[in-house]
Amino acid sequence: MQKKIQSALISVFYKDGLEPLARRLQSLGITIYSTGGTQKFLEELGITCVAVESLTTYPSILGGRVKTLHPAIFGGILGRRYEAQDLAEMQQYGIPEIDLVIVDLYPFEETLRSTSEEKLIIEKIDIGGPSMIRAAAKNFRDLVVIAAKDDYASLEKLLAEQDGTTTLEQRKAYAAKAFEVVMHYDIAISDYFNPGQVLRYGENPHQTAVFRGKLDELFTQLNGKELSYNNLVDVDAAVQLIREFNETTFAIIKHTNVCGVAARSAVKASWDAALAGDPESAFGGVLVCNGTIDVATAQAINEIFFEVLIAPAFEPAALDLLKSKKNRILLQLKAAEPVLRTPARAILNGTLQQGPDEGNFSKWEEAGGRETTAAEKDDLTFANLVCKHLKSNAIALVKNKQLVGKGCGQTSRIDALRHAIEKAKQFNFDLKGAVLASDAFFPFNDCVQIAHAAGMEAFIQPGGSVRDKDSIEYCVQHGLAMVMTGMRHFRH
Repeated sequence: MQKKIQSALISVFYKDGLEPLARRLQSLGITIYSTGGTQKFLEELGITCVAVESLTTYPSILGGRVKTLHPAIFGGILGRRYEAQDLAEMQQYGIPEIDLVIVDLYPFEETLRSTSEEKLIIEKIDIGGPSMIRAAAKNFRDLVVIAAKDDYASLEKLLAEQDGTTTLEQRKAYAAKAFEVVMHYDIAISDYFNPGQVLRYGENPHQTAVFRGKLDELFTQLNGKELSYNNLVDVDAAVQLIREFNETTFAIIKHTNVCGVAARSAVKASWDAALAGDPESAFGGVLVCNGTIDVATAQAINEIFFEVLIAPAFEPAALDLLKSKKNRILLQLKAAEPVLRTPARAILNGTLQQGPDEGNFSKWEEAGGRETTAAEKDDLTFANLVCKHLKSNAIALVKNKQLVGKGCGQTSRIDALRHAIEKAKQFNFDLKGAVLASDAFFPFNDCVQIAHAAGMEAFIQPGGSVRDKDSIEYCVQHGLAMVMTGMRHFRH
């Protein structure tokens, strides 16, 4: 839908780059409404303007805080040209249609960088500007909105080529940019008023870090020092992992990877088995359990150095024992619903977002040379959940719901398997009867062959390789079980 611009409202803080666009508007016979400093700038260039005061019948008041916040302005921006009622009301109240809004916001972030004086900072919180941008962007069907001086040149070129008209697609694209500008602006202001928790340092001592969130909604901190950046990252990994299990489970996290995890009928037994999986890596780890920490478990845990312990409850005597070291962080996990987050990370010049990795498998396809036994099925289900929480490429070896070997963060799947087997051997685990989980498909049958030679006879993987048949055929020939889940669990 092509629309011709007949009127424009210009209100900008920085005027650089505005002149060519303003002259283009004048040459096209477009009526220009303007405010304060912008009006003065344009008139000094010989460009005719109409003061917004002539529409509002009010001067700029309150030290310039109120200039455009008036129905005569916002009615002209928000009025829908396709709604007869809107047009009738605009005519009734003498509100002119505004087809183009150009706004450059007060430099809030620049002011923050140049001063710490609150009065100066507060005065650089733009009110009318974001309001006009949002209004114009909302009404993109009828209006063009320019919210960044970087777009002056593109609009000037477009108007020259299209004789002062724009398409619906073009208006919507400018609206999308405008909402992004306002979002960034509002976040900067929100961060100023909600500075978050300044951490001692970031991932490394030379990096700064801030946490913004409400940890008290998730935990009660019962003991210890302030959580560090690395503590928080590992605590997050620990909580995401433990919420996968319903039976009594204990896990040990190191650098966001699981280095020990086991499920048993009692908390102490699950701790013993989790620690046995890799007692070396447990040093300085983050511990997490979904059961009550009793005295026997506390006594066992107290024998090693760890950073954080997370549990839903502590027996009083167990808590007293664990509090014996003042820096040891003890977190009581509240019975809150899991937070379904939208994982995001800053990459290149933007943000990458994805949905959460929910679930264990989307199908249970017995594709090997035999059906899995009941015990194997339990272990495979457990192993696949553990593997989901390891960095890719990842392999998890499980026996009797105990992680007995793992390889993670490797550049090839076969290397991850070799690491897992070596870990198991290091702590004298017999892999006969163990099961193997892989976070992604086997590109060749070499992993199955090596694992089989080490004693494993049941495998779980998502499948999806063009050479799935190679691993399947090996399992069929040797009477091994293989489950295809249809759900990959990459973690980078």
